[in-house]
Amino acid sequence: MLKQRILTALVLAPLALAGVFLLPLFWFGLMVGVVSLIGAWEWGAFVAAKSNQPLESRPNDTLSRSIFTVSLALTLLSLAVVVPTEEIWRSSQLHPLYLAVLLIGALWWACSILMVFKYPKGEGRWADNDFVKALFGQLTLVPFWVGIMAIRAFGYDNDQNQGAILVLAVFVIVWGADVGAYFVGRKFGRHKLMPKVSPGKTIEGSAGGMVTALLASMIANSYFYHIEPVSLLLLVIITSLASVFGDLSESMYKRSAGIKDSGTILPGHGGILDRIDSLTAAVPVFALCYMVLVA
Repeated sequence: MLKQRILTALVLAPLALAGVFLLPLFWFGLMVGVVSLIGAWEWGAFVAAKSNQPLESRPNDTLSRSIFTVSLALTLLSLAVVVPTEEIWRSSQLHPLYLAVLLIGALWWACSILMVFKYPKGEGRWADNDFVKALFGQLTLVPFWVGIMAIRAFGYDNDQNQGAILVLAVFVIVWGADVGAYFVGRKFGRHKLMPKVSPGKTIEGSAGGMVTALLASMIANSYFYHIEPVSLLLLVIITSLASVFGDLSESMYKRSAGIKDSGTILPGHGGILDRIDSLTAAVPVFALCYMVLVA
């Protein structure tokens, strides 16, 4: 499993970075949109799942997957039409619609954290409600797309790589936290973080992930983005915490649906959602924090 995870990561990471730095803004948005739609297809399985219903007795979920994927596609298309790429930032101000989506996303993640803490006690309020779970999916994936577009488009008119470097900053935090948590947790993990949601995660692993993210960000910062140290520290802490709860949130939905992995498209990782779950929370949170702390 570890070998598969490493090999898949060695393929995905260069592809992701190539897309960030080499694709024009429109094509970058299309690439992230496709990734989001694959995630939407996987989320459709959460929408269709009913609590306490064995996998083998469940009806085909193709219709639920299709409806949710189309709904997300229409939402992202509408945003792209209403706010063209050249309108995302004007005079260093983020478009009001994009800002509103990011603020809604931040509020959603605050609510999601509460849901994770209460699980499984509060599960009954949403586990068998298709509309609510579909709404949760929109609130997860739309701010992710908007956030990464806002970050990538930042300063684009003056320097097409400025936003790309900021996307790299997010990747460094999330990947650093993920890698650090995995290895520190395996070596030193003793105390479970939230066993009812994700039995494999430990407090030691999460702390190790945050330290790894901070060290990796400090190194990258000295070469690439040069963010003031205190602002960088706050960015890393807040973003890495968000990434942890993005991961835990998806684990909660999978556990509620009785699903081990969101998909099988990525060997050693599972589905697209299993790979971007941390980013869905980290990206909009980073975008907002960067505007407050740095921009």
